[in-house]
Amino acid sequence: MQDPFLLFDEWILLEKQLSNSPISMVLATVGEDGRPAARAVLLKGYDQDGFVFYTNIQSRKARELAKTPYAALCFLWPAHEHQVRVEGPVSLISDEEADAYFASRPRERQLGAWASLQSQELPSRKVLQQKYKEYEKKFEGKEIPRPPHWSGYRITANSMEFWIGHKDRLNERILFVRDEAGEWQKKLLYP
Repeated sequence: MQDPFLLFDEWILLEKQLSNSPISMVLATVGEDGRPAARAVLLKGYDQDGFVFYTNIQSRKARELAKTPYAALCFLWPAHEHQVRVEGPVSLISDEEADAYFASRPRERQLGAWASLQSQELPSRKVLQQKYKEYEKKFEGKEIPRPPHWSGYRITANSMEFWIGHKDRLNERILFVRDEAGEWQKKLLYP
């Protein structure tokens, strides 16, 4: 198999057969101080152009991506002893794509996106709940527009590594790297 996305499709399908939970991934970024930061985010879509997640674009992760627009993702599926690592440049998705996804979200999550000043200090949970109620009242009976501080990011894969665990620890590692012509080159790595 020369296309890593075909293998990724197979593995996602296996995972979805076990659980109907959203697919989470660990997103790693780098701060201005050179220190790494990692957090779980939800995969909201993927194709040959990359992997998409949505967030507040004033959050810590967004500030880090603005300074260093390159990230790593890690998907871990212990039940199958599978892991996928992805690395590549990051870009904001189009406003049209962000608007369409935001419109598809449940109303409560739309209101939450307005109420949250993600990554800023929160004096108390009560403050957040009050802001939520204010937006609930403001948008009562109306369609909720996407907040200007909320959008999505696409990580374009330059490399994808697939790891398959084995009891004897002779694990398999398959690395796909995109060459300058945009073609995938496949190689095996020692575990």
